[in-house]
Amino acid sequence: MIQPELLDVVELLADHPDVQLQAGDQGTIVEEYDDCAYEVEFSNSQGETIALLALKPEQFVVVWQNATKAWIPLTDRIAAVLQELPQDRQQQVLNFARSLHKTPA
Repeated sequence: MIQPELLDVVELLADHPDVQLQAGDQGTIVEEYDDCAYEVEFSNSQGETIALLALKPEQFVVVWQNATKAWIPLTDRIAAVLQELPQDRQQQVLNFARSLHKTPA
């Protein structure tokens, strides 16, 4: 897993219907807490804050790093998500990837 840092952009791994956010929505880390939690700000297309959530690292994946000013490669993002899945779900993803590999594009 990529260590989250202040001002990194993260992507939710699960829905948060209480604040109308869905898995895949992106937000920015605006605060780091001592208990390994991060305050993440989610904004609309006009830049207005729509939600602030205190999240644990297992609830999101880093997709852009402020330190490098670069997007995380897709393969690294997938690996980070896989690490959070139980072994049987990891096997399902591997089987799916194999089926994609066998199927002509």
